[in-house]
Amino acid sequence: MRRTDPGGHGPVRFGPALPEDGLPVLPELSAVLAAAASCAQAEPVGGGPALLDAACGHGDRRGLPAAPDRVAVAPGAPALLMALTAAVGGDVLVPRPCAAWWAPEARLLGRPAFYVPTPPESGGVPDPYALLETVRRVRAEGGDPRLLVISVADDPTATVAPPELLHETIEAAVAEGLHLVSDETWRDTLHAPRETVLLSPAEMLPEHVTVVTDLAGALLPSGWPAAIGRFPAGADGGALHARVLDVLTALDARVAAPVAVAVAYALTEPEPVTARTAAAVRLHARVAAAARDAVVAAGALARPPQAGRHLYVDLTPLAPALTAHGVGDAQELEDFLTGRLGMPAPGGHRFGDDLEAPRVRLSTAPLLGDTAERRAECLAASEPLELPHVRRAVDHLRTVFDDLRDEARR
Repeated sequence: MRRTDPGGHGPVRFGPALPEDGLPVLPELSAVLAAAASCAQAEPVGGGPALLDAACGHGDRRGLPAAPDRVAVAPGAPALLMALTAAVGGDVLVPRPCAAWWAPEARLLGRPAFYVPTPPESGGVPDPYALLETVRRVRAEGGDPRLLVISVADDPTATVAPPELLHETIEAAVAEGLHLVSDETWRDTLHAPRETVLLSPAEMLPEHVTVVTDLAGALLPSGWPAAIGRFPAGADGGALHARVLDVLTALDARVAAPVAVAVAYALTEPEPVTARTAAAVRLHARVAAAARDAVVAAGALARPPQAGRHLYVDLTPLAPALTAHGVGDAQELEDFLTGRLGMPAPGGHRFGDDLEAPRVRLSTAPLLGDTAERRAECLAASEPLELPHVRRAVDHLRTVFDDLRDEARR
């Protein structure tokens, strides 16, 4: 079985961070944090009553109800996933590709993690038949698969899994006795929410799913780490919640008290927060679409981005040009494109993809400008793609890929 330790360039121990929005912090959010800066009392592990109530309300509005004793707040989704992995035990299954931070949590705990292929139309959720075959093979080799991590709105592919695929996959997982962790960090960043159907696995089989949401996806700056875990109702969910709190307590993984106050404010979703979220999603959606147009016009492959602030690009059609530049795998492609583009271009191997496959994740924030003032200008502009600095950035992206296309043709 293929585990999560890629060869060729040594183990990829640390992956790239979540794609940031690159925008100035919302002033109302900064004001709440500043007002709480003198708070000296520590926030309880898992969150205090005010924070848990706000988290419950946030879930209720999304059709994910949970009582406060089935919710935990931690300093970022990686801490929650590590606690869940430790609490559930056994081997971990993840889709290929997947968020860069999923597999390292299992590796740090000394747990095997196995990749399962995803279907061509979307990432984040494995093909159900491939999942069943992987579980069978892992068990035949003496493994003990217990946990499946999925994401309906996906990093790195920026796609949204169709409900029918999701239903088949989670039914297969539950039939094999797996507990599911649904990473819903990007669910509130849909580019076309009226045209995209997004369902949580917790809406389908709530007794078997723990939902993890990193608030850096839509509500908070990435430098203010906070994430919510929503656990199943019933005795099993209560026991899992208790074990996760034990692990978080052992790690002293608590949200900083001033940040907790800002988190509670953001989770109530007052008008300034919802307006900023909507504006940021619109901005990144337009820039992501323009970036995809540029790379596809040059002959590269990329699914239309449906969520988040990124896109996933396959440069296989441009392989002759890459070979001429000495690029033979995803790590060399990452180095090459990062230098050419002047922005991060993490290779697909960092997301569990094949090292030999020439794939990269591109984020939209670097295309918004190199100063806070320019990025704020993007947020306020009715036509951000017409701003000179954004147009130059997208044109540069297009030129780099067009040059590869022309070299491949020659």
